[in-house]
Amino acid sequence: MSNRFGVLADILEEWRAAFGERRVDDIVALFADDALFQGLSPRLLNGRAEIRTYYENVPPGTTATVEVLHSRPVAAEALGGFATVTFRTPTPEDLAGTPLTVRLSVLAQHTGDGWRIRQYHVSRLA
Repeated sequence: MSNRFGVLADILEEWRAAFGERRVDDIVALFADDALFQGLSPRLLNGRAEIRTYYENVPPGTTATVEVLHSRPVAAEALGGFATVTFRTPTPEDLAGTPLTVRLSVLAQHTGDGWRIRQYHVSRLA
């Protein structure tokens, strides 16, 4: 999925698809070995092992939509950007799932294995 946001849109589309299908191995592979990560929890995570545990604990059936807002190079082989992500976790009472919208700040770097997420941070929107 290439568009005006290029690489960042591609990475986040891979993340979204793997997240929605609960393919934890594929999600974790998108991150650098020593990635810095803060999801919806205030806990700060470091590295793929901690990121794996985080995604293994996401409730089954949770999906995400992603809208890239801004992307730009920060170095020859690195880029940063912002996105809006809306998560939905269906419950028996609410099969569509109540939306939880966050702002995502992400930094990606090109490595020998391709583009990898080096830093991932979300903050809830009011």
